[in-house]
Amino acid sequence: MNVSEEKVGSVAAQKQRIRERYKGIDADMLDVIPAIPQEDIFHGVEKKRVGVYARVSTDDPRQTSSYELQKNHYEDVVSRNPNWELVKIYADEGISGTSLQHRDAFIEMIADCKAHKLDMIITKTVARFARNVLDCIGYARELAAMNPPIGILFETENIYTLNSNSEMSLSFIATLAQEESHTKSEIMNASIEMRFRRGIFLTPPLLGYDNDENGNLIINEEEAKTVRLIFFMYLYGFSTQKIAETLTELGRRTKPGNTKWSSSSILQILQNERYCGDVLARKTFTPNYLNHKSKKNRQDRNQYRQKNHHEAIISRDDFLAVQQLIYNAKYGGRGILPQLHVIEHGALQGYVPVNPRWSGFQATDYQNASGSIYMDTAPTIDATRNVEVKSGDFDLRGFEVARGQYFSGAGRVTVSFNIRELKFSTECVRKFPNCTNIEMLVHPGKKMFSVRPATKEARNSVQWAKVHDGISIPRPVSGTAFLPTIFALFDWNPAFKYRVTGYLLKNESESVLIFNTHDTEVFISATAISDTENSSDTISDSIAPFTSGAKKDIVAFPADWAMNFGENYYAQSFTPELSEFEDTPDWQSQSQGTPFKSKDDLNVTSPDVIKENIEEIINNLRKEEQHE
Repeated sequence: MNVSEEKVGSVAAQKQRIRERYKGIDADMLDVIPAIPQEDIFHGVEKKRVGVYARVSTDDPRQTSSYELQKNHYEDVVSRNPNWELVKIYADEGISGTSLQHRDAFIEMIADCKAHKLDMIITKTVARFARNVLDCIGYARELAAMNPPIGILFETENIYTLNSNSEMSLSFIATLAQEESHTKSEIMNASIEMRFRRGIFLTPPLLGYDNDENGNLIINEEEAKTVRLIFFMYLYGFSTQKIAETLTELGRRTKPGNTKWSSSSILQILQNERYCGDVLARKTFTPNYLNHKSKKNRQDRNQYRQKNHHEAIISRDDFLAVQQLIYNAKYGGRGILPQLHVIEHGALQGYVPVNPRWSGFQATDYQNASGSIYMDTAPTIDATRNVEVKSGDFDLRGFEVARGQYFSGAGRVTVSFNIRELKFSTECVRKFPNCTNIEMLVHPGKKMFSVRPATKEARNSVQWAKVHDGISIPRPVSGTAFLPTIFALFDWNPAFKYRVTGYLLKNESESVLIFNTHDTEVFISATAISDTENSSDTISDSIAPFTSGAKKDIVAFPADWAMNFGENYYAQSFTPELSEFEDTPDWQSQSQGTPFKSKDDLNVTSPDVIKENIEEIINNLRKEEQHE
C-alpha cells in the first residue's frame, strides 16, 4: 500500500468515527432541566418598575397637547397592569431625536437604568426614542446586557427589545426613522435656499430693531442708542470688555432684557452687518443633520447678501472700519484706524513706513502711497553711473569683487524673511547699539527695505532685539499681519525663505540700514524642489539653485549671478541703492512722512465727532436712568 492509499484510508476512518459519535444516545438516558419560560411582560407576575419616555420635537405651544396626551395615555397603560409601577415620565420638549444633545430627560432616564431604578422603559414609537440608528440600537443593546436586563417596549411597533427576534425589526424601523429625519432636513434646506434666492430673509429679534407685521426691521430708537454707543466707543479705541462694563453700569438692556453685558455679546453686535442696513444670509450651516452642530460658512454653501435691505443705525463706512479694527486686533492693533504715510523729501523719499500690527493694507496700497509723491511713474534703481579714472590709477576693468553671499553669513548685515516672521543678524542689530526698537520702511518701486531706530512709543515701532549685559541680541519679529503684503510687494514665494544683505549708512546724527531685495538669497526646501521637478511648473526664471552638503535647504541666487563671481570693481564701488544718500545732503531719515489718502479710503466719522457722540449718549442715558 502506498502513501496515498494510507492517507485515503485514514480520512475514511475519521469520517466513520464522527458519524458514530453523532448518532447520539438514547433520550431516556438524559435528564432535561427546562429553562424558565420567557416572561410575558403584560401578564407576568414579577413586579416591574416602569419609566415612560415621551418627546415632542418642537416647543410650539400647540405641541403641548401632544405631550399631555402621551402622558395621560401611559399613566393609563401602567395603571391597567397591576404588576407595573410607574416610577417617572421622562419628557423632552422642543428637542430633536437625531442627537442626544440637550435631551436631558433621556440622559436622566438612562442614568436611572444604570442605577437600577428601572426595570423597563415604555415609549410610543422608535422615532420618539431616537431618530439615530446608532443611538437606538446602541442603548437597546446596552440596557439588555445589564444584570438584570432592562427592556424597551415600543408600543406602536409592538417591539420588546428583550425578545430574541426583536433586533432585526428594530434596526429596520430605526433606519427608516433616521432617513425620515434626513428627508425633512433636506426639504428644510431646500426651502431656505428658495427663500434666500428670492431675497426673503429670516429676521430674528435684533437689538435696535423691532419687527413689523411683515417681519421687516424697523428702528427702535431707545435700543438704537445702545447700538450707536457700542460702535462709537469701539471706534474711539475702547475694548469690548470696557464697553460691556459701561453698559452694565448704565443699566442698558440686551434684547432679551438682561442688564449684564459680556465682551462676547459686544463683539457679536459689532460684527452684525444688519446694523449698516445689509443682510448676509447663511453665515453658518449644519453639515450633519444627526448632530446639529453648526459650522462657519466659508463658501461651503451659497450665501446671499442684500445691501440697503433696511434702515441703517450705523453708517456703512463706520461699520467697515470696525470690522478692520476687529481683524487688526488679532495682531495687537489698537485705537483709531491706522493710515499709511509716505516720506516726501530726503534720502528716504518714496519710502512707506510699515505698520507691523496692521493687516488691512495690500501691496497696491503701498505702491499707490509711494507713487503718490512722484509726478510720473515711481523710480526704480538706476545702476549706471559714469566713473572718472585719474591718471596713474590702476586699471581694474575686468576685475570683480566676489559677493559676500558666497561666503559665511557670520559677521554680515542681513535680514531673513519667511511668511511668518523676520529676523535680523547679530551684526545687524549691533549697528544700532542699545537700540531695542526699530521702524521698518519699504519702497515698492525700488524693491528696497530699510530700517531706522525708533522709540518704543513710536507709532510703527517693533522690537527687534534685547540687550543683555550691554550686548544686543536679535529677537524674531512676528510678521503674520504684514509679511504676506511684503512678500507680494517683492514678488516672493510664500513657501520659501529669503535673506537679504544690507548696508549701514551713517552720518553725524543719523543711521539707516538699507537692504536691496534685488540681490536676495533664497532658501528652498529639498522637498519643494522635488515637488517642482515632478510638475510642469518652474521655481522661478530669476533664480538658479546651487547647493552643497546635506540637502535640507537649497540655496538659490539670482540667475544672472551664474556667469560671474561678483560685481565689476567699478560697478561695485558705486552701490546704486546708496545713491540717494550720497546725493542728498539732508537725509531727513526720521521724517514721519505725510498721510496718504486713497480715493478708496473709508469716510469714517472723525474722532472728535465720535467723542462728542459718546459723551452725549452717555449723559442722556444717565439722565433717563435718574428720572426712572
